[in-house]
Amino acid sequence: MPNPFKTSLQFRLTIELIAISIIGLSSVSVWAGWKMEQTLITSHKQLLEYVAMRFPEQVEMYLEMGEVNTGIERTTNKLATAELTILVQSNDGKVLAKSSNNPNSEADPTAIVATTAIPTTPQVMRFGDRYLVICGNELKVNGKIVGKVYLSQDITNQQRQLTNGLYGLVITSTVVALILIGAIAYRIQNALYPLKQMSASASTTDLEDLQSLKLQLAQAPDEVRGLVQAFNETLLRLSSAWEQQHQFVGNVSHELRTPLTVINGYLQSLLRRGDNLSIYQQQALETASAETDRTITMLQDLLDLARADSGNLHFRQSPVFLNTLVAEVAKMSEKVSDRPVKLLATDQDIVALADQDRLQQVLINLVDNAIKYSAEPVEIQLESTADQAIIHICDRGIGISLQHQNRIFERFYRADEAATRSRDGTGLGLAIAKSLIEGMHGRITLRSKPNEGSIFTIALPLWKSTNGNII
Repeated sequence: MPNPFKTSLQFRLTIELIAISIIGLSSVSVWAGWKMEQTLITSHKQLLEYVAMRFPEQVEMYLEMGEVNTGIERTTNKLATAELTILVQSNDGKVLAKSSNNPNSEADPTAIVATTAIPTTPQVMRFGDRYLVICGNELKVNGKIVGKVYLSQDITNQQRQLTNGLYGLVITSTVVALILIGAIAYRIQNALYPLKQMSASASTTDLEDLQSLKLQLAQAPDEVRGLVQAFNETLLRLSSAWEQQHQFVGNVSHELRTPLTVINGYLQSLLRRGDNLSIYQQQALETASAETDRTITMLQDLLDLARADSGNLHFRQSPVFLNTLVAEVAKMSEKVSDRPVKLLATDQDIVALADQDRLQQVLINLVDNAIKYSAEPVEIQLESTADQAIIHICDRGIGISLQHQNRIFERFYRADEAATRSRDGTGLGLAIAKSLIEGMHGRITLRSKPNEGSIFTIALPLWKSTNGNII
């Protein structure tokens, strides 16, 4: 069975667009964070490179006023800032000058130089909770190497601001991504709504009322409107073909019923007067007569449906005592089938406005079906509401699955060919029952569950007496 999440166009479009959006937002966020970090580090690196370049020149300027060490010390004090720490060591490791502007022990250049290999180009390094841009180079004064100068720029505060900025960027990106997900899902759902409407209409199509299924989507995109127009044109052609089929079936049924009735009459006559028939000939005539009679019954059903479709099926609406009618149907069905049919009704008379003969035909058909498809006793329940008479025909048979229930009243429709073909019938009984009940201004519905049974419910209007009271 295909996975609906994989085959659903809405699900796939939503996931794909959300994935593209998340990847796009993540890429922008990563690039923005990387760019911010590079901008911060580059500016500090350029500062250290500039100080390292100017340091020997500044020392040489101070040589005119004293010795080398004095020049180094004065240069160190002049160039050091609150965040820039300078350490100068002689070639034998002796400290020649050291700025004292940074009291943090983790940023002490002497300890760092003693334990860490210092790069010659500025690089960001972490010591404890401090972030430093640090470098170290030889110090040449008048072409002579007098030691090494180490420069350390404390960028802890800037790094923390950058980290907070990155966290804010991630949170903002997440919120934007969630908003995009909701917007994308909403827009895709709206865009595909016409397709869902078409699918729902097609799956619940009643062949008798195709014209009412026409869709009107003035606000839909051009592509969807084109599809809807094709759908409506298809419905129109189906409706026309369905009407032609009705007319054809009605005409053929009418033309075939008369000669078949004549043939059946001759067969019955032969059976009654054929005293000299052999057993084989008598059996053949009985089979031919039974099949002819069955075909005439089916043609009569088709004629009734054709008359109902054209509005020419007339009903003699009159008060019908349902308690009496239902009891007669139950008794008749028990006698014919030799199966128990239980009647559950109140003592109060329930009188419906209906055509008694047509209603009896429907009840016999439904009870006969219940007996065919159930080994348990069939129940007929009779009750009433404020304005309707309700008849339930209940069985505990094989039941009908949900996918077949919407189409079970269609002509020639069978829920399960293998299970129903062997139980006779033409597939017209429920369609005729629906037409007759609706012709009496009632309705027939079905509730069923596989392997638990079915309940057909008939609702008819209660009869009102001449003084307007409902009985």
